[in-house]
Amino acid sequence: MHPFERLRVAARAGGEDAGLVARQAASALAAIAGEPAAVVTACRRLVARQPTCGPVWWLAARVLAASDPSNEAWRAADELRHDPTPRALADALPDGATVTVLGSPRQAGTALARRGDVRALVVDARGEAGRLLYELDEEGGDLAAVSESGLGAAVLASTVVVLEADALGPDGLVAMAGSRAAAAVAHHAGIPVWVVAGVGRVLPAGLWAAVEARLGDVPEPWAGPTERVPLELVDVIVGPGGPETIDEALARAGCVAVPELTRR
Repeated sequence: MHPFERLRVAARAGGEDAGLVARQAASALAAIAGEPAAVVTACRRLVARQPTCGPVWWLAARVLAASDPSNEAWRAADELRHDPTPRALADALPDGATVTVLGSPRQAGTALARRGDVRALVVDARGEAGRLLYELDEEGGDLAAVSESGLGAAVLASTVVVLEADALGPDGLVAMAGSRAAAAVAHHAGIPVWVVAGVGRVLPAGLWAAVEARLGDVPEPWAGPTERVPLELVDVIVGPGGPETIDEALARAGCVAVPELTRR
C-alpha cells in the first residue's frame, strides 16, 4: 500500500485503539520523511481527522520536531508497540478487586485478562463492550456484562474504576463517553478512579489545549464517542512505570507543542 494511502487509512480509523492508529501512521510518515512539506501536511491532516487521539498528536509532534523524521517515526512506533502499561496495571490492581471499565479499552482489557483473581464489570458503553467481554470469557475471567443504564450501580459495586485515556493533559483527559459520569459517581462515593495513560497518551499543555479546542467544536457533545473528564475526579494515573501521581504523569509528555500542529 502506498504511504499516502496508509495515512488516509490511519486518519479515517474509527473505534480503533489509539496506539494502533498511531503505529499505522508512523510507518507511513517514515516512508515520506524525505519530503518535508508532505510530512507537515500529513501530520496536520492526521490530527484533524483524529482530534482526540493522544498518540497521533504525540507522534506528529515528535516527527515534526526531529532532525531525522524517519528514524523518529520508527522509534515512536517501537515505543508504542512495546508499551509496558498493561502489565504495569495488572501488577498494580488490588488482589481480588472488582473493576468497572467502559467499552473495550485495549490496555485495561489486556491487564484484566492477566489477572484471574479480578472481577470485571464491563459497561456496554456505546454498544462497544462485545470485544472485551469475548476476550475475557475466552480467558476464563470473572466478568459481568453491564448495560449503560447500570453504570452507576456497577461503579458503586466496584473496588476501583479504571478509565482509559485517549489523551491526557494538565487539567483533564479524553476518554470514552460515559467516563465522566463513572468518575463522578465514584468520586462522590469515595471509590478510587484510576486512569490508564500509556505511551503517547500524555500531552504537553500546548497540544492539550489544541485537543480541548477541537472537543469544543462538536455541536452535540452528548452524541460523541469521547468526552473530557476533569483530573479533579482522578486519584491515580497508571503509566508504563506503574501507578503515579498526576504531576509525575504530566512530566513524561515526551514531545513539544510544535506550531505546525497547534495553528488552525
